[in-house]
Amino acid sequence: MKIDYSIFNQETAIDRFIFAVENKYYVEAHELLEDDWNEFKREGQREKALVLKGLINGATALALYHIKKKPHGHKKVWPAFEKYIPLLDEVELDQKEKFYKAKKLLIDLNNKLITE
Repeated sequence: MKIDYSIFNQETAIDRFIFAVENKYYVEAHELLEDDWNEFKREGQREKALVLKGLINGATALALYHIKKKPHGHKKVWPAFEKYIPLLDEVELDQKEKFYKAKKLLIDLNNKLITE
């Protein structure tokens, strides 16, 4: 399926990420944070990069489960989300509340898998 990327026109990468996850574009959500993740790594902002890595892994885990139909892959990747996302409490980020929203969204969607 070809995606019209013009639907991701939100102001910031985290806004685009949230929109993508809310609309079940998990693969695209992963891609939407990669530039910021790489920028933080280049700048030596390791903890910020790891927070984004956690969010990226959360979206990737959901993609593996829902899109790729690989629940075993989900079980391998989701722990990376759980490992890195606690760093969110320790870093300074612009519009940090949106990162918390993304975290909650991913957790809520993952919790639905447990009850399915």
